[in-house]
Amino acid sequence: MNSAATTSRSKSSRFRPGDRRLKRKKYKVSTKGLYIRAIRDTFIKLSPQQAIKNPIMFLVWLGTIISLVATIYPLIFAPVTQNSQLFDALVTITLFFIVLFANFAEAIAQGRSKAQADALRSTRKETIAKKILLDGAITEISSTTLNKGDTVYVVAGDIIPADGEVILGVASVDESAITGESAPVLKESGSDVGSSVTGGTRIISDELIIRITSDPGKGFIDRMINLVEGEERQKTPNEMALTILLVAITLVFLFVVTTLPAFADYLNNPIQITVLIAFLITLIPTTIGSLLNVIGIASIDRVAQCNIIATSGQAVEISGDINTLVLDKTGTITFGNRLAEAFIPINGHSVSEIANVALATSILDDSPEARSIIRLAETYGAKFDIDRQQTQSVEFSTTTRISGTNLPGGYEARKGSVAAIKNFIRSRNGKETLDLDTVAEEISRQGGTPLAVCLNSEIYGLIYLKDIVKPGIRERFDQLRWMGVKTVMLTGDNRITASVIAREGGVDEFIAEATPEDKITVIRREQQEGKLVAMTGDGNNDAPALAQANVSVTMNTGTQAAKEAANMVDLDSDPTKLIDIISIGRQLLITRGVLTTFSITNDIAKYFAIFPIMFTVANLDSLNIMRLNSVNSAVLSALIYDALIIIIFIPVAIKGVKFIPLRANKLLQRNMLIYGLGGVITPFIAIKLIDVLISFIGLT
Repeated sequence: MNSAATTSRSKSSRFRPGDRRLKRKKYKVSTKGLYIRAIRDTFIKLSPQQAIKNPIMFLVWLGTIISLVATIYPLIFAPVTQNSQLFDALVTITLFFIVLFANFAEAIAQGRSKAQADALRSTRKETIAKKILLDGAITEISSTTLNKGDTVYVVAGDIIPADGEVILGVASVDESAITGESAPVLKESGSDVGSSVTGGTRIISDELIIRITSDPGKGFIDRMINLVEGEERQKTPNEMALTILLVAITLVFLFVVTTLPAFADYLNNPIQITVLIAFLITLIPTTIGSLLNVIGIASIDRVAQCNIIATSGQAVEISGDINTLVLDKTGTITFGNRLAEAFIPINGHSVSEIANVALATSILDDSPEARSIIRLAETYGAKFDIDRQQTQSVEFSTTTRISGTNLPGGYEARKGSVAAIKNFIRSRNGKETLDLDTVAEEISRQGGTPLAVCLNSEIYGLIYLKDIVKPGIRERFDQLRWMGVKTVMLTGDNRITASVIAREGGVDEFIAEATPEDKITVIRREQQEGKLVAMTGDGNNDAPALAQANVSVTMNTGTQAAKEAANMVDLDSDPTKLIDIISIGRQLLITRGVLTTFSITNDIAKYFAIFPIMFTVANLDSLNIMRLNSVNSAVLSALIYDALIIIIFIPVAIKGVKFIPLRANKLLQRNMLIYGLGGVITPFIAIKLIDVLISFIGLT
């Protein structure tokens, strides 16, 4: 077998289209409970400690306090004029609702994440652990006192007390607490991807000895709880940079507004404190300021809804900028369940002879690929009559690319890549045959994998292993190409087979007969060219490449080393999820970009809509093209518009702007046209309509 065969072996139990895992159980969140919790959190966030976390909305919060004081004690700031107290009260109420709507947006975004965290907390219970002491004795202790490196014993019915690696035994484990999938998962020692267990899951058969790999409070479920909690989310560098930009814009407008009273007094056109506050709030970027954190929280939640746990918001954000996607062939581009399709004899041997040798090579191999070889061999009447106690399994390795069985009498039955089997028979003084390469090339041209079979120094023929490219994968790669993402396929297959699969799958580049070291080489090569690289992996040999990649996704079935190296964990163990992650990352960047564009163009439009009417004495009234009725109605209309626009954009921030797989320049043009132009036009129309309504009611 070659390396791709090993990949097939390790990924055989993973999610596939049509698998019953599609019917997985999601965390259920009550809509009523979600809104009740969000409303409660909305008022909790009014506290100064919470409000100051968002500098832009904190300025609105301060403006509300000052406006409230001006409403209750109007003589503090200026003499009371006709209707001024009513206007002050309306400004205060509107500002209060702007703060409330911003808090509600963040609370509703955090609601689902908190519900998931609560569900996970219910699985994190203190249990009794059977710790194995150095002398072999077993003592019962609390699971919270276990430390990294301790060894525990678990039997059917026990809760696994902490994250660990199976070092002895084979058992079925119910992982529904973290994956939502009720089907048990087989865990065994020595498996590259089936030896990792998670604290809080339950063993339902047999028994295991587990070495603990995490200290108390640092297990996988603990990390999941911290990460899905929106309040614990760390802002990404880009988000922090944008926040600084928005604060700078706010300070500019704050400086402009604070200079207006002196200018107004010089023109003998004094301005009320509440008008100044309202004018300032209409100019600062409250729309994106109130929704920026919501966009980040919602993107993490969208990733979580795909059953992926991201270790940071930065990992999700970077995925939107990915230039190169490195993928394994098996299990990602193809289904990964390569099966024996046919035996092709050479050297004058019959089909039954190669069937017997092929059966001998696979009889101690429990991979799906080997089982398919056994089934095919049995259809030709092949039997294994030798006592299995007298046989010895030869495990596959990336160095030899061969596996098989040592039989009694010194016989060596082997299967593996054509090149590896050639080297093997040469070492036994065997001879090659011309038809070996001819048949192998023909199998490769059909997209199959040729697996050579030999007994001692003689080659008996080839096994035609057939794998199938996943339907729709080519279209998905086409979308990535339109987005400017290059796809690189890695496979242990020979170059001809790899080229066929690459052509059918629609990848941009492939590397045949790849080794684990090739993954790091490819990633570094792309990064040296200034590109951001994403990849998937699940084994110990993938850990260095996962750590090297900018975005790395490991499977829940992966080893502890892979999970620690990656910045995302896919609970469904579906390698194609990386394509979805890139889409979510792009959607995050697009949503943040378009709302920022809309908010800033909105503020510019409001400035030119309101400023002229504030200085009618200075003959700026001619610039009042909207013919607003008064200064009070103008600024109040703009405030009400600000409050409404936050409510309107809450669903956009949470669900994200509809993602269309286009190149960055095309997306920029499209979004600037829709949201940039929309941000300029919308305020003029909306403020005028609200101004007419306010004047009609007689509020100002």
